[in-house]
Amino acid sequence: MAAQKDRGVFPLVFLLFCACSIPRCGSAGLRQEPSPQHYFGSLEAGRASLAFFTHTVSPGAQPFLEQIESSAEALQDYGISVVKVNCPKEDVSRYCGKENALRKASLVRGALLLREFPTDALFDVDAVVANVLFALLFNEVKYVETLADLENTENALKGKSNMVFAYVPATGTAEHRAVMEAAFVYGTTHQFVLTTEAALLKATSPDDPDVSSAWLLFCHCQQAPEPAQPCRRTALGQPLTLLNIHRHLKLMGAPLVTEVAEEPEKVSTVHLQLGLPLVFILSQKETYEADRRTAEFVAWQLLGKAGVALLSRDLVELNVLHRSNVALKTPDEGMPIQYLLLEDTDEVVTLVEDKNKVRQIQEDEEEQEEDEDEKENNNQDIQDDQVVEAVSRDKKRELPLEQILVLTEENFHSSLLEAAQAVVLFYASWEAVSLAVLHSYSEVAEHLKGTPGVLLSRVNCWDWPGLCSQENATHFPTMRIYKEGQQAVTYDGMWGAEELSSFILLSRAPCPLKLATMEEAEGYLRGEFPPELSSLHQPSLLAVFSTATSKAREAFEEAGNILSGHVRMGMYFEDDALALSRKFSVSPPALLLARGRGQSVEGITLSKHSVQEMVHMIRYELLDVFPEITVPKLPQYLQLRKPFLILFSDGDISQMQSKEMLNLAKGRPQQAFVACWLNLKKTPVGYGILRTYFSTTPSLPVLLWVNLHAGGQVFQFPPEQSLREVNILSWLQRLQAGLEIPSSTLSGEDWKPPLPAYDFLQMMETSVPELSLHTSPLPGDTPAQHPPKNPAGDPAGAAATRAEPSRESRAEEAASPGRDLRGTAPRLAARDKQGKRHSEL
Repeated sequence: MAAQKDRGVFPLVFLLFCACSIPRCGSAGLRQEPSPQHYFGSLEAGRASLAFFTHTVSPGAQPFLEQIESSAEALQDYGISVVKVNCPKEDVSRYCGKENALRKASLVRGALLLREFPTDALFDVDAVVANVLFALLFNEVKYVETLADLENTENALKGKSNMVFAYVPATGTAEHRAVMEAAFVYGTTHQFVLTTEAALLKATSPDDPDVSSAWLLFCHCQQAPEPAQPCRRTALGQPLTLLNIHRHLKLMGAPLVTEVAEEPEKVSTVHLQLGLPLVFILSQKETYEADRRTAEFVAWQLLGKAGVALLSRDLVELNVLHRSNVALKTPDEGMPIQYLLLEDTDEVVTLVEDKNKVRQIQEDEEEQEEDEDEKENNNQDIQDDQVVEAVSRDKKRELPLEQILVLTEENFHSSLLEAAQAVVLFYASWEAVSLAVLHSYSEVAEHLKGTPGVLLSRVNCWDWPGLCSQENATHFPTMRIYKEGQQAVTYDGMWGAEELSSFILLSRAPCPLKLATMEEAEGYLRGEFPPELSSLHQPSLLAVFSTATSKAREAFEEAGNILSGHVRMGMYFEDDALALSRKFSVSPPALLLARGRGQSVEGITLSKHSVQEMVHMIRYELLDVFPEITVPKLPQYLQLRKPFLILFSDGDISQMQSKEMLNLAKGRPQQAFVACWLNLKKTPVGYGILRTYFSTTPSLPVLLWVNLHAGGQVFQFPPEQSLREVNILSWLQRLQAGLEIPSSTLSGEDWKPPLPAYDFLQMMETSVPELSLHTSPLPGDTPAQHPPKNPAGDPAGAAATRAEPSRESRAEEAASPGRDLRGTAPRLAARDKQGKRHSEL
């Protein structure tokens, strides 16, 4: 009867606790107030309310009001009312008179203003509830940034109270809301501490925790009375939800070891009620003290995973073998008690953990059907998880953006006219990839600081969607280079700082660069370049034409326009062009390729005369003969759609290996495959590739033949043979004859992102007057990219102004705009998961 009574009490308490998270039918929603005077006159002492002041419901405020209205019932459970206050047109008070105030929501308790939130910080219901409770519990929930702050808090609590330490990657998330709701209930029992600092989380864990996920640790400081004694920490092993936190705190509050004096079948503890097993340590009078210590040791190991009880055989008559020392009771009804003989405590822990793993697999299979509906949203959440994690990790780092001009609709055209070369980055401040590229762009600005004639600028399309629409910047980020009288050039390469700098510097010089004399042409091949090209270390290409090859020359000039910013190209078509080309054993039209200073110049007959064929040929000839594969280089070699003969090495390859592979690559018939190598120390992703090919990482170096585009078969060069050209050629002949057995075969499934890229402008509200819908140009269409003009009505000589406020130079402010939306109402505001720091809320 006692067990049945206990089973009935806990569910009742549990339901009472969860009542706050269940919307109540008929509860009050968003409250309307006709004026600020009426609102402030109705405030009650001690009562909190969240108010939004507005003249009219503009399209830009509509998404925010939808989220506010949805969160009204949830906040009502905490005694917080949500109010929309209508501002009369003639009202010029603090809350209605300033345009900036209309972009904020105010949290008021009684007549005291507690906090103002930018509307973009309240992007969904979780963000509203989390940030409001965070502000109300500011004195109860401590926010820490350093390990010293955390240790000081622990020391102050030792011997007095326990601490709940939570880490969330960003505020305003569902995990942040769960922590705040738990603090609202348990704040008087435990001290809650919150952080968003990834470095602090890593400092508190001996392992390498995943900083992109939320964590919660229960710190047992009450059981550490001495200052030098550390607080034990027990991590929450489940996702950070309100129910899981409640479950974890219930388990932490239960006795570490329960002494029982009745048969195991009749025992009921909080662990069994929460679906966890209960381990009985079977004791007797003679060994009671030792068994007690053993039970406490096991209990600490299993804390949060199972309960531990100490059962004395002297008090209960058990009809089991006397040698049994452990009993296991599962929460499943009807399951018999298991009595076991175990040798050590590790076997007890393994027994429980294995049972939990089996159960988790079963639960996952049962829930697989239910999760199918949420698959699309989950895919969107994880699609850019590494980029989001990188942005979240660095969001508090101040970016040196002083050298980057902020462009608006007012100064865009006038600023571009003032610079010989204007570089414009179109980005969206809520989008993770844009923020990551902004980091690279700031490094480019520092690297190119003082470069004459180059203007680096940026346009936040969140603030200026009309301008981005006009420039056909529909996908973010987009970088373009504008020169007066020329068509804008769009960058389509990798987004690293080195690649961006190279593109900008190469774009300064004409492409192709026309050389007037034989001396200039030979100096060009020796590496004597104009100042704007001298700092770049990359191959140089010189085309030589005779007067009779005007058609090929025109095609080469057009190819140069296409490759501008990517390739260093020159051309020579004077009367002595034939003499120059014969020095390198070719006849015009021909290409002379200088891969670097000190290397011989290669002469290549220019047999292609169409523009596209010439572009393809130039790109192919510029590829290294035996390249080192890195992440930025891989796409251009995959585009060849040829098999890879790739050498995986744990570090740099030896001179002998390099010589043998280079000879093999140069002598390969008709470029039938790509011979390359990969340094696993510089490109550690190669370990994952090898584990995909083999069950375990093979001994290094290892030479593989991989054909990704035809069958996906992987062949391994015999490891007992030396990496000599003759041995490799013999192996390749056997492979082509079908005499070799593949080591593995890759799946034929396409490697695609979970969801297609989204078009920002297509997802905007169609009713917004300042924004017309645009789609990406179809293949063959020409984007609407125009040379900068001085628009009619602009004041002559309008000067561009640089952004000075410090808020503009913070990456985390780019993550949460909080500025004038210019009449836009993007649906994607709810996607913005980059929260603000607590001190800024």
